[in-house]
Amino acid sequence: MRKILLLCFAASIALPAAATRAAAQSALDTENGRYTLSPVADDYLRLDTRTGAVSTCSNKDGWVCRAVPDERSALDAEIGKLQAENKSLKEQLAQRDSSAKANVAPKSDDKKGSDSIDESFDRLRADNQKLLALIDRMWDRLIEMAGRVQKKLSEKI
Repeated sequence: MRKILLLCFAASIALPAAATRAAAQSALDTENGRYTLSPVADDYLRLDTRTGAVSTCSNKDGWVCRAVPDERSALDAEIGKLQAENKSLKEQLAQRDSSAKANVAPKSDDKKGSDSIDESFDRLRADNQKLLALIDRMWDRLIEMAGRVQKKLSEKI
């Protein structure tokens, strides 16, 4: 009999404590705790402050909440896909470079390499001279056109 009384006493203390804890947890989940609600048109946006998940909730035929697609996860997936594609393209480019280098015959003496550099420099210098001559001609034509426009305007005045 004494054991039964002790069990009843322990249960009478433990059950209200557990119920109080469960009620407190429930209050934390809904009131100033886990979820925040914001009205939007006819619905509500629900933010889970622990996970960051966002849902839209409506009360048409009873409360129903649907998860809002997470754009961040979609962006992360796209970034991952692009990074993998970039890595693959870099590997392909490296393979092409290595095969192109293998196909180029090595130069037999340094003087020949030096000559080709000098020839390239001379071609570059000649191209620059042609470009400067073209710019000079264009400038002269622009000045001539400005003079003609000025002359026509002065005749009209």
